[in-house]
Amino acid sequence: MKVFFAGSIRGGRSMLLEYNQIIELLKKSGHDVVSEHVASVKLEEAEVRLTEEEIFLSDIRFIDECDCLVADVTVPSIGVGYEICYAVSKGKRVVCVYKEGTNASAMVLGNRRVTTVPYASMEGLEKSLALHLR
Repeated sequence: MKVFFAGSIRGGRSMLLEYNQIIELLKKSGHDVVSEHVASVKLEEAEVRLTEEEIFLSDIRFIDECDCLVADVTVPSIGVGYEICYAVSKGKRVVCVYKEGTNASAMVLGNRRVTTVPYASMEGLEKSLALHLR
């Protein structure tokens, strides 16, 4: 399955380790992750060379081409929220993961078209993702 992974960029980069781990879990399960750049420590440097419109169009193209969007919503991000909404509007499968104990957005948790998965460990998340991404 072709997966777009979404995670906070301008909203905060404190989850980079987890983003990399989630991407590796997805790849290990045989999924093609089209947005590995989200977990790059050099992403912000690379984005400086792009216009806002180029970033927007690139992400929209990736979402249009994917089968599923997986977003870590532990760190609130307007951009990730937009990507989730866009994917839902296009009928894509959307799975939002977040660290247990986090105050994830009610707009995500309350949307019946979005599967939400809290996680305490990567091992638990791996099992949950395998279940939800069949």
